[in-house]
Formats: sequence, structure tokens, C-alpha cells
Amino acid sequence: MPASPIVQGGIFAAGLAVGVGAASLLLSNKQTARQNAPTAAAVPTPVSVSTSLHTTPQTTTRPIANVTPSQIAPIMMGNSTLSVNPQAGKEVAKGVLRYGFPGPTPDILKRTAYVAAYDRRLRHPSWTAEHLTAETLGKAPAAPVPPASPTSPISTPGKEKVDRSRSQFKEDEDVPAMFRAQLKDYFRSGYDRGHMVPAADAKTSQVAMDETFYLTNIAPQVGEGFNRHYWAYLEDFCRRLTGNFEDVVPLYLPAQGSDGKWRVSYEVIGNPPNVAVPTHFAKVILTSRPQNTSSTFGFGGPSKSTSVGGVAEAARDISIGAFVLPNSVIPDEVPLTSFHVPGKINFLVAEMIHFC
Repeated sequence: MPASPIVQGGIFAAGLAVGVGAASLLLSNKQTARQNAPTAAAVPTPVSVSTSLHTTPQTTTRPIANVTPSQIAPIMMGNSTLSVNPQAGKEVAKGVLRYGFPGPTPDILKRTAYVAAYDRRLRHPSWTAEHLTAETLGKAPAAPVPPASPTSPISTPGKEKVDRSRSQFKEDEDVPAMFRAQLKDYFRSGYDRGHMVPAADAKTSQVAMDETFYLTNIAPQVGEGFNRHYWAYLEDFCRRLTGNFEDVVPLYLPAQGSDGKWRVSYEVIGNPPNVAVPTHFAKVILTSRPQNTSSTFGFGGPSKSTSVGGVAEAARDISIGAFVLPNSVIPDEVPLTSFHVPGKINFLVAEMIHFC
């Protein structure tokens, strides 16, 4: 029988390893962060080789499946270019994804005081984001409510009394039951139910504060020496930077073993084990202020003109910084600057540039 040709293809993947170091406090601006953001490594060009069971391998110059070059369209995926037939791909996708997308599927949760992306696999947030203002911190009255009609008066709601003792941790019914973190997962786990968006940041209403107690806003944190101390100090530091955006990202970073090799390993709590325990937490902060105003913390940076809704605003000073802290006991005397991520590898800042 004639030999059947065997088409062999190479698939190449490019990864990006990111390190973390200590440097000075918030110094980056949007443009600097974008310039310093790492670029993806170049993807090697695949080489198609056609071989036969009884012939010498030869390099083919024809596309697989005899598709002519005119039928090939480049589709950009990040910094990599794949040559595919877009129409054929759409038809295949219709059949393959007819009954749903296999994931990973984050649950985007839009709350009164924050937004979160919940990771169904790890069962804690992938990230949370909030905008801290004097109002959200309960330091200013609520904003006036726009009138229902031009002839209606503008009403200013009274300041609601918010009480943390009335809030309780609860499972989030917005997430399918089979993917939810459960209260029992944390019972006698040895870890605190650590808020990613602190309750103290959501004082606009009782509802806003209650929503911070959903387990979709919680991740396992070491209690003594971290969640109840150093991490709490960092949260308070952010509150004193009123008028800033803030993002929290649980991380899983590699650690070097006794054999000199690096591995990512983490604990999983619950019975059965459900909730992953992050090895680190990253906090990304973006602050802005009118140009030429004084700053209690000495933050600054090049001024920047902004536009909201097509209306130009005055130039503002923008400062961005990121801190990566281990999920472990941190002595109080350790300076916060030791956890600051240098600009040249500040990939977290680059990801959060959309806040500007």
C-alpha cells in the first residue's frame, strides 16, 4: 500500500517571567508605566515539515489542507500572529461552543462600592477594584440625586448611619452553587477571611458595607501579623490617599526549594479542599490631584490633561505604584518601600493603566 503522508507541525508558546523587587515609593506616571511595561517575547516561526514513512522529510511550501494563500488571513492574538481561515474558524466555533464556553469564566461582580472578578477555580477574587473618595469613606455627605425632571428639585440624601457590626460574612448567590466559596471552607482553617475591598472603604450605605462581606470579596489571609496588622496598616494608608483608585490582586509566586529549583505551591482549605490560599497579595494604587497642589505624602509626577465626556479638565498630577506583600507574618518595623515593585518590571501598574 502507498504510504500515507504524515504532516507534522510545531506549536510554540512564549511565556513571560516576571520578578518582583524593592525600590522607591510611588513615582510612575501613565506614560512611564506604559513605556516600562514588558513586551511579550517573540514567537518563533513554525516550520511545517511533510514526511512519509518511506521517503526523506521535505520542507513543504504549501499550506496545510491545500488552502491557497489568498484564503489565509492574519489574526492578531496579543503580539503573536496566527494564519488561519477566519470564516472556517467561526463555523468551527459555532459547533464546538454550542453548549457553552469551557472557561476559565470569571464572574464580573459590580457592587455598590467596588467591582470584582471572581475566580471559580481558586474560589476567591482574581482582582478587586475600587475608587476611594471622601464620600465612600463616610467623610462627606452623599452626592445630590439628579432631578427626575427639569422642574423637579435636586434632592440631597441624608447621611446613613453605617454599622459594621450589622454586616455578616455570607456566600454569594450570584455565583453558581457548585463554584461558590462556602463559610465552612474557612472554619478552623487557620486563616482569616481577608477582605480584598475593606469594609471601612464602603461607608456610603449599609448595603455597600454588607456587600464587602460576600465571600467573593474574601481570600484566605494569615491573621496575626498580616491581615490584622501589616495589611490593615496598608489599607489605612490607602484611605489617607483620598481620591485614589485601588486594585488588589491575589498572587501565586514561585519559591526556591532546597534543590535550587523554583516551584509554585500553595495550600488549599476546606473539606473537601476548595479555596486556594494565595502566596502573595498585590495592591496597585493610582492617585491623581490638581496640578500644583500640595501633597501630604509627597506624591507627584508629570501633569496630565484629561477629558471626561468630551469636556477637557485641568491638568492633573498622576502617581502610580504597586506593592507585593507575602501572605505571611510581617514585622511592623519593615518599611513599606521594601515591597514596592520597581517601574521596569511593574507589570501590575501596566495592567491598571486603564484607570487613568
